[in-house]
Amino acid sequence: MTWTRVLVAAMICLWQSDGARAEIDYKVVTASERGTYIQIGRDLAKFVAPSAGINLEVLPSAGSAENVQRLRYEPGVKLALVQSDVYQAFLDRGTEGNQAAATMIRPLRVIMPLYNEEIYFVARADSPLNFVHEIKGAKIAAGALGSGTALTTTTLYRQMFGTQLPDDQARFMSNEEALVKLIDDKSVDVVVIVIGQPAKLFVDMKPEVRQFIKLLKFDPDHPSSQASLKTYFPATIRAANYPNLLSEDMSGLAVKAFLVTYDYRMHYTIGYLTAFARSLCENFATLQKDGHPKWKEVALALPQLGRGWTYFPPMAQELRKCGVSAPGVPVRPPGACSQHERVLGLCPQPAAQPGARAPP
Repeated sequence: MTWTRVLVAAMICLWQSDGARAEIDYKVVTASERGTYIQIGRDLAKFVAPSAGINLEVLPSAGSAENVQRLRYEPGVKLALVQSDVYQAFLDRGTEGNQAAATMIRPLRVIMPLYNEEIYFVARADSPLNFVHEIKGAKIAAGALGSGTALTTTTLYRQMFGTQLPDDQARFMSNEEALVKLIDDKSVDVVVIVIGQPAKLFVDMKPEVRQFIKLLKFDPDHPSSQASLKTYFPATIRAANYPNLLSEDMSGLAVKAFLVTYDYRMHYTIGYLTAFARSLCENFATLQKDGHPKWKEVALALPQLGRGWTYFPPMAQELRKCGVSAPGVPVRPPGACSQHERVLGLCPQPAAQPGARAPP
């Protein structure tokens, strides 16, 4: 063994000691500044990352579809929050032959499922619409292109009505811009917002908001609702969270949020992420006590994932030491739509990026 190899081996041994690990800068991509994802990211940065020797920068984004791309290609981004239907949509497009989608999603790995995010359908207070199954034919603000909200909206529409959301009825823009258009120029009939409750966007609204907007109810017994319940989950939107907007609890829908990383191979990166998983175990009670209320809905568990989904083994192994079990992989439904490829940022299909991958 050369002196260089001896020196490198000694440095690795020194680095592997928790006390000797230098702090490193990593990033997590979340979503809107007013959303739940960014608050969850800030909780991870405050309560979990420091004990792992990580200075975690919390970055806003357009949402889940953009997060997948940034985790895959942007230097320094080691963690992302991603909606389950967005992750599945990339897998489905890849399986159907979209090489860009396959290349993007193949090396991504799940750390753990988090919580359900509620899906809100907002209409004007004087709208004749009262239920989600009545939105066919309406002008719908589906979220910004590249966002998880846009993917959720287009998926739900197709599942409920058996056809894609017509392009002349779809509006792709931010939540804030959409709400202005809903109320001011009335160029939008329904705004779809995906955000965990209690959502700051609605919590901050004044009591007079009921003069301008209302939330549409989801009727799980309506025939058009049945297909959506194969991908999404029934939820209750609680009046206690939005007293200025709701007088009673109402039925709704939700999508699952996941914490995701990359299939890293470099030992030092694996070491920091393993330490992050260990800190997540050790500080989980603090997250539930002092973090966003959504942490109370999170369980330290690694349930069976859909077909094509995979846990990141080093972090899963660490989470198992927390008393978490991590089974295998099967089964989720496919789907197809050129509108989805546009929403995911895959249309037009980008040229292959030779050797492009997240940095170690």
